[in-house]
Amino acid sequence: MDLRLPDELLALIAEETAEPKGSGRSGDRDPASSPAPLTATSRFGSRMPYDDLLDGVAEWGPAGTPAGLFHLVPVRVERDLPLISRWMNDPAAAEFWELSGPPSVTEDHVRAQLAGDGRSVPCVGVLEGTPMSYWEIYRADLDPLARHYPVRPHDTGVHLLVGAVSDRGRGLGGTLLRAVADLVLARRPFCARVIAEPDIRNTPSVAAFLTAGFRFSAEVDLPTKRAALMVRDRSVRHLL
Repeated sequence: MDLRLPDELLALIAEETAEPKGSGRSGDRDPASSPAPLTATSRFGSRMPYDDLLDGVAEWGPAGTPAGLFHLVPVRVERDLPLISRWMNDPAAAEFWELSGPPSVTEDHVRAQLAGDGRSVPCVGVLEGTPMSYWEIYRADLDPLARHYPVRPHDTGVHLLVGAVSDRGRGLGGTLLRAVADLVLARRPFCARVIAEPDIRNTPSVAAFLTAGFRFSAEVDLPTKRAALMVRDRSVRHLL
């Protein structure tokens, strides 16, 4: 495994030294100048202990989007499980996530990530102060997915579930995927690509990734599905 933790820590130190806070790395809007009532640090007091392999997702900060201020907040099971479980039991979500049933089903899935070595960080997406989506930010190069495509070191993967039915079908998924991909590329200096692998049958999800600037790379046979491999390249970040 290509963990390269010393290099990543050095990169974080260099980034903090070279780029002062409030420099606006997520689009034209400066996150430091916007109110952020719900943030990982303000709600939890410190960096999550399990996300070092992803350069501190809890500290990435907010992103300005056309839909409002958006923040990835790492999951706390005791607080977030009822909401996430309810989302997973929506029929449209259950078809592809396969986590419907009692809350214990979702809890087992989430706790497996929280108890891991930091290669996957489950998050709640908070838009304008309202929890409205579930995310998994993960090291695709350290994931079993890496056996199924031409992996590159530090490839970072994204899973997304837009929770409320009222938030679907109006382009919000593509807007937020674009913002999160920009956050990944801004906060993870060694990462050259953001990867996703939605079920090839999930056409709304594939369309959202395309809207967010991902390109369709290939169809990939995974153990549980046939997936559309979607790739967002750092090299085109400022052209989108």
